[in-house]
Amino acid sequence: MPSPIDRSLISSLPLFAAMSAASLDDVLKTATSRRYPAGTSVFEQGQLADQFFVLLFGRLRVTQVTSEGQQLTIRMVNPGDLFGIAKALRRTDYPGTATAVTESVALSWPMAEWSGLLERHPALAVNAMQTMGSRLLEAQTRLRELSTEEVERRVAHAVLRLANQAGSKEKNGVRIDFPISKQDIAEMTGTTLHTVSRILTAWEAAGLIEGGRQKLLIVDAHQLLLIGDGLKPGYL
Repeated sequence: MPSPIDRSLISSLPLFAAMSAASLDDVLKTATSRRYPAGTSVFEQGQLADQFFVLLFGRLRVTQVTSEGQQLTIRMVNPGDLFGIAKALRRTDYPGTATAVTESVALSWPMAEWSGLLERHPALAVNAMQTMGSRLLEAQTRLRELSTEEVERRVAHAVLRLANQAGSKEKNGVRIDFPISKQDIAEMTGTTLHTVSRILTAWEAAGLIEGGRQKLLIVDAHQLLLIGDGLKPGYL
C-alpha cells in the first residue's frame, strides 16, 4: 500500500490556500504521486480524461494539433499549476497533450473526484475558480496579441511572460529556467521558426538576450517591454 502523501507538499500552493490541515488530508486521500521523465507525456490530446493533476516539480508543455495538422503550444505548466481539468470545460477528453519538458512530478486525482472535492472544500472551489479565471485572462491576452500585434511585439510578450512565470534572477539578468526552443516560441506566437530565429538573433546581437542550451537569459527586459508596447526599441 502506498505511503500517505505529506500535506506539506501542497500546503504552500495557491490552489490550496486557506485550507485546514484536515481539509488538505482529505484532498490527498485520493491523490497519487507520479513522476514523468523529460519527453514523456502525462496525457495525449483526445485521450479519455479520467484524471486531473497538480504539478509539484518540473515543467510541462501543453500542445494542441489543429484540424489542419498544425501544432500549437498552448501554455507552459509551472509548479503549483492545476491542469488536465477537462470536466471543468465540460469535456470528456483532453483537448491537448501535456509533455514533460524536464523531469517532473505531479499529483493526480480521478476525474470523478473533482465535483465532490469542490463541494466539500469551498476554499478549494474559490481557488480553482480564480486559477481558471487567470488562465482565461491569459488566453484572451494572447488572442488579442495574435489578432492585433506585429510578430516582434508578440515574441517580446511571450518571452517576458515566460520570464515572469519561470524566471530565475542571475547576475546579468533573468533566465527562463527550463529549456524553451525557438520552435516553442514560434508555436506560442503564431509565426514561423525562421521568423523567431531572425528576431532572437537580432536581439542577441543588440545585447537584449543571451542564448545557451535552450535557456534564454533576458539581459535588458526594459527594451523588450518597449518592443512589446510597440515603441521604437533603443537598439535600432
